[in-house]
Amino acid sequence: MSTKTLTARCHCGATHFTLTLPTSALPLKTHLCHCTICRTVHGAPAAFHARLPDGVVPAFVSPSNLDKTTGYKHAHATAYRHFCSTCGCHIGDQAENRESWYISVSVLDANANQGVWEIAEHVYTSSTKDGGLSALLPTIAGKEVKVWNPEPGDDALGLAGGTSDDHDTLLAKCHCGGVSFNISRPQREFVESPAGDGWVIRSEPTKWLASLDACTDCRLVTGAHVIGWLFVPSDHISPPLPQNLLVGTSKSYKSSQDVYRTFCGRCGATIFYSESGRPGIVDVAMGILHHKDGFMLDDWAFWRTGRLGWADDGVKYDEGFTRSLTEGLQEWGRRTHGEVRHFEVGVEPVKPKVD
Repeated sequence: MSTKTLTARCHCGATHFTLTLPTSALPLKTHLCHCTICRTVHGAPAAFHARLPDGVVPAFVSPSNLDKTTGYKHAHATAYRHFCSTCGCHIGDQAENRESWYISVSVLDANANQGVWEIAEHVYTSSTKDGGLSALLPTIAGKEVKVWNPEPGDDALGLAGGTSDDHDTLLAKCHCGGVSFNISRPQREFVESPAGDGWVIRSEPTKWLASLDACTDCRLVTGAHVIGWLFVPSDHISPPLPQNLLVGTSKSYKSSQDVYRTFCGRCGATIFYSESGRPGIVDVAMGILHHKDGFMLDDWAFWRTGRLGWADDGVKYDEGFTRSLTEGLQEWGRRTHGEVRHFEVGVEPVKPKVD
C-alpha cells in the first residue's frame, strides 16, 4: 500500500510527531468547527480538524511524547483535546478509547497545494450568531465550502460559557473558566490623549481595532490557520492585569525576543499577545470573547478588512485558504460597512483608508 509520511511540530518543538497515511486517504477532509467550545478552547475563530483514518495515530519523535502535552476533557466531552504544555499549540483531539484522532491540519509541515488536506465544510456556524469565519470564507479557490448545523433546538454545542449583552463591558473567558476578565469601551481620556493615537479611530470612539492574523508563529501556538486579535490597552481590562499578564490558570510563553504570549494551562486557549515595543497594549484572542451580537463583534470591533496580518506567511502555508480569506474579508467589509478599511496597527495617529 502506498503511503505518505507527514511531520508536525508546535512552535516550541516540544510536541513533534509524524503521521503515516495511505495515499488513498489524501487529501484529508478537513472541517472548520465554529462551535463555542472549539473557539474558547483554541482562542481562534475555529478549529481546523481532520479525522485520521482508522489505525493512524501520531508517532511521537523522541524526546517528544504525548506526556509533553496537556489533555483537556470537559464534562460532556467524548475526547481529550491535546495541546503543548509549553507553548499552548493544539495538536488535535483523541477519542476516549485512545484509538482515533481528529488532527489539527494547521500543525502539519505541508502545503494544501500538495494535496495533503482539503477544507470542505464549516460546522456549527450557528454558535457564532453571525457566521464568524464562515461569513468571510464561502469558497476556497472557487470551490464552495459547505455549511452544516444541527437541527434547531440542539444546543449541545451552543453558547457554552455564557455571553454578555452589557453595552459597556465585553466578557473574555476561556472554555474551562480558569481565565476570565472584562474589557471596557475606550475611555474618553484615552481616545483624546496621545496614548490613543494608533489604537483607536477617533471617528469611531467606542470601538477597538481588530485584525485577522495568518502569521506562522500564531499558527504554531494556536493550532489554527488564522487568529483574530482585538487590540486593547491593559488599563481597560478588569480585574487589573499583573505586569506578567498571568491571569488565573494562564501560562506564559516567549515566542521571540520581544514577544510574550499567554494561554490557559488547563484548556489551552490563547489569551494574550504582547511585545516590548508596545507597552500598555495587549492583543486579546477573539475566540475567548463572548457577546450576544456574535463572533465578529461588530458593535465593539473596528475591523481591518483590506488585508490579513502576515498574509505572506499564510500564502506560503495554504495559498488557497489565505487568498480566499483575504478576498472574503474584503467582500464582507463592503457588504457590512459599505467599504474596505485599511489601517496600520499602532501607527500614530490611525488614519484608515477605504476602498
